Amino acid sequence: MKILIVSADNFEDTELLVPYYRLKEEGFQVDVASFKKGTIKGKHGYTVAVDKTLKEVDPGDYGALVLPGGKAPATLRKDRHALEIARHFFTESKPVSAICHGPQILVSAGLLKGRKATSYKSVAKEIKDAGAVYEDREVVVDGNLVTSREPSDFPAFLRETMKLIKGIRKR
Repeated sequence: MKILIVSADNFEDTELLVPYYRLKEEGFQVDVASFKKGTIKGKHGYTVAVDKTLKEVDPGDYGALVLPGGKAPATLRKDRHALEIARHFFTESKPVSAICHGPQILVSAGLLKGRKATSYKSVAKEIKDAGAVYEDREVVVDGNLVTSREPSDFPAFLRETMKLIKGIRKR
C-alpha cells in the first residue's frame, strides 16, 4: 500500500519525519507531496524530498493520508488541490491521520462537521467552529480519522494510525 504525506515548508520536523520513517519501517511506500518538486524545509532545518506536486497526485493511488503540523497547513489549506486530496480520502473512507496544525486542512476542506477530533491547543477553536466535537486528549479516533495534539502524543498517534492502516490493508 502507498501512503501519502501532504506538507510544505515550515512543517514541524518531527511530525513529518517520525510518521514517515515509522510507515517505511512497516514496509509501506511513502510519498511526500507539496506545492513544488525538490525539497521542503522544516521549522528546525530538516529537509525532505518531495516526490510529487499536489497537482500530480492521484489520491486514488494511495491507501492513507498523513497531515503533519507546524506552519505548513496554514499555507496548504489555501490550495484547492490539497483540499481535493483530503476530500477524496474522506469520500472513500480511507485512513487520515492529522497532528498538531494538520487538522486545519480538514477544517478548510469542510470535513470535520460532526466528527470528533483534537489538535494543537491554538487550533481548538477552529475545530469547534467547523462543527467538530473537540477533545483535548493525546489521540482521538473517529472512524477513518486519527488526530493528535503534538509530538509528545506520538506513541498514541502512531499506534492508532498503524491500527487503522493495517486494518485497511487486511481487507
